Amino acid sequence: MEFAKPIFLWLFLLYIPLIVWYILKNKKSDAAIRISSVSAFSKLPTSYKVYLKHFLFVVRLAALGCVIIILCRPQTHDSWESSKTEGTDIVISLDVSTSMLARDFNPDRFEAAKEVASKFINGRESDNIGIVIFAGESFTLVPMTTDKAVLVNYIKEIKMGMLEDGTAIGDGLATAINRIKDGKAKSKSIILLTDGSNNTGVVAPLTAADIAAKYGIKVYTIGVGTTGSALFPVGVNVYGKVEYQQLPVVIDEATLKSIANKTGGKYFRATSKHVLKEIFSEIDKLEKTELDVRKYNQTEDNYMPWALLLLALLLIDIIARHTVLRNIP
Repeated sequence: MEFAKPIFLWLFLLYIPLIVWYILKNKKSDAAIRISSVSAFSKLPTSYKVYLKHFLFVVRLAALGCVIIILCRPQTHDSWESSKTEGTDIVISLDVSTSMLARDFNPDRFEAAKEVASKFINGRESDNIGIVIFAGESFTLVPMTTDKAVLVNYIKEIKMGMLEDGTAIGDGLATAINRIKDGKAKSKSIILLTDGSNNTGVVAPLTAADIAAKYGIKVYTIGVGTTGSALFPVGVNVYGKVEYQQLPVVIDEATLKSIANKTGGKYFRATSKHVLKEIFSEIDKLEKTELDVRKYNQTEDNYMPWALLLLALLLIDIIARHTVLRNIP
């Protein structure tokens, strides 16, 4: 425990004059009566009240001590705490290209993926998780962290159009690898979610897969989209509304399967929001390993225990003075 105002500790010196005053007061206040002999009282038992004679004074000193401690403002201070827990390192690499607005999911692929990913993150107790988004380029949205609230809040803030349009699967995977490769967990996994085929970017998807395999990173690939055709956004009309057209769903499953196979991961096809939830539930059974977690503690006033103790002492004083230790005039 630390104090914000330790100078008030000097107030404990008040105990000295108070104790001296109490001793002198009691020497002068003892009642006396003259009798010829005390032999008649010698065998009488000593009342427990004799032993409690100075109890109220001790209670009041303790109450004064509580007031002084409260004035000193006891605090819990900022600190980092390290602990070991079971977990794994995971990066979610999410496709945010325009085609993710296709309406074969409810309400669309983009919102369904965000919702399922958020629930997945909330279910991972102590994992280090990062988020990468990609379209025609890739970007680290959240570096590796165990703070689930931060991760979920950032996912909610992902907007379509944040990146140049296109589908750079290789770049999205490469950025995720850079985020996770130096993690301390033995188990490192990337969940790459896309609904198309690689059509832009600097890094080829299979080249990125080879790099992931070199670092021992598993890549779980998810192809998002129903079989057949779906309503895709094709432009904006004169009223500013997005127009949709029924178009065939084309996902480069061969490449996604190769990425998963090269890295020891697994490929999944999500044909609906329900299936996507089941896929994330299966990935949730990833191998866990021991890792160090650091948590930050913030400074806060911690006077409440002393205030409660002060209240208890005042109640004891009041009750005792009016019951067992009551003075008779």
